[in-house]
Amino acid sequence: MSTVRWGFLGAGYIATQALAPAVHAASGAVLQAVGARDEARARALEPAGRTHTDYAALCADPDIDAVYIALPGDAHLPWTLAALAAGKHVLCEKPLGANVDEVQQMVAAAAAADRLLVEAAWNRWHPRTQRIIELAAVAPTTEPMQVDATFAFGGVAEGNFRLDPALGGGALYDIGCYCIAASAAILSTPAAALDVVSVDARIGPTGVDLTTVAALKGPRGTARITASIDSPEHQELRVAAGAWGVELLSPAFSSWREPSALRIHEADRSWDESFASIDAYQAMVEAVSRRIAGDDSAWVLPLAETLTTAATIDRIRSDSKGIPA
Repeated sequence: MSTVRWGFLGAGYIATQALAPAVHAASGAVLQAVGARDEARARALEPAGRTHTDYAALCADPDIDAVYIALPGDAHLPWTLAALAAGKHVLCEKPLGANVDEVQQMVAAAAAADRLLVEAAWNRWHPRTQRIIELAAVAPTTEPMQVDATFAFGGVAEGNFRLDPALGGGALYDIGCYCIAASAAILSTPAAALDVVSVDARIGPTGVDLTTVAALKGPRGTARITASIDSPEHQELRVAAGAWGVELLSPAFSSWREPSALRIHEADRSWDESFASIDAYQAMVEAVSRRIAGDDSAWVLPLAETLTTAATIDRIRSDSKGIPA
């Protein structure tokens, strides 16, 4: 298999703005089919083959090898299971499951079907994200690590899925996963859920957490994560250990098609490392396609790390009376 034929479930904003252009630009991949309830929106993604208005028909399409799931969070489990049962590899939007039990069900189904399952945590394919994790792993210090991770923005419109708990809304689930995944990758090797020290959550009128702040602890140190969908826009990811430190210069998590940089601090000096403009969505599609095609050297996000993020979110919810489980 030299070219992986992709089918999309969903033709909403992320599929239209990011993933469809990424697949069209990627080597070793083709957007073969799109399934959406609105056929015009499916055709707008310009698939090489069919459009479907029925998701089950997309999963059964014999001309596709892999399914990308761009649906709201409540649909991730049933359609991941359906695609795997149909013999397709799956790349599913983040967070993969609503809780660790859902993720475990999907992992088991992928193993039973002998198909690749990957969470589409796209920024993990960005070279800068990979670099900060690499630098933290070899930091020239024995001091405990302190991670500060923030992802915040405001102005969520009424009716947006982020305000609906049934659709995977809330700051912790929607964007806190970025902060948790990075913190766990830095503080816990191999991947293991972080312990919760404290949680402070502000709940909005629809029942979702508008802001969650959590103090976490792992084998290599501690983390403070802040996720908010009702605050001034701000992103940061900083790691410090004694006189050593490294930070991603803003935007820390959503750098897309633009040059970026990180800053390293050591004793009394600091310097920057620069990264060329890159589409990390395209890098993700190419890596997953290569793995599907049989290239085991292509890096994909390990399911162990996806399980770690889900388990940590569950622990934060359990320790906060305000965040719906």
